[in-house]
Amino acid sequence: MNEKDLIVSFYSAFQKRDWKGMQDCYHDQVVFSDPVFPHLAGSQAKAMWHMLTTSARELDITFSRVAADSTAGSCDWEARYPFSRTGRRVHNKIHASFEFRDGRIIRHTDSFDLTRWAGMAFGLSGKLLGWTPWMQNKIRSTAAASLARFVETHPEYGSVK
Repeated sequence: MNEKDLIVSFYSAFQKRDWKGMQDCYHDQVVFSDPVFPHLAGSQAKAMWHMLTTSARELDITFSRVAADSTAGSCDWEARYPFSRTGRRVHNKIHASFEFRDGRIIRHTDSFDLTRWAGMAFGLSGKLLGWTPWMQNKIRSTAAASLARFVETHPEYGSVK
């Protein structure tokens, strides 16, 4: 499979909530980063996708503009879902960049506007405070705690620190 097909396979699996298929696209030493999970390595990154795909009540994923060569790639993708804590509808627009090693994704970086996301997820308080370091750190720490709880019930992922 070439690298462009690898990205398509990853997001096609995501559309089906096939976390195992997503994990198969990742190198064992993958490093994932986004504004909510700034650094997840190896099994932590794999656990995050498992947690997100199995906990979402509704999840609509689309992707486009897939590009790749033998070392790097990118795509744009969108996620539409109700945020679990508030029930508010989120439509997140993300740009993903990738690096490849041994026919797998070794580095995956998602970029999106966390302030915009907070406004959708939390309503007025997110719109007013979403730009603040306090609110962004609260979002990150809550997400990290959720991942740690998930890993506790899935020992195949080791521990999340």
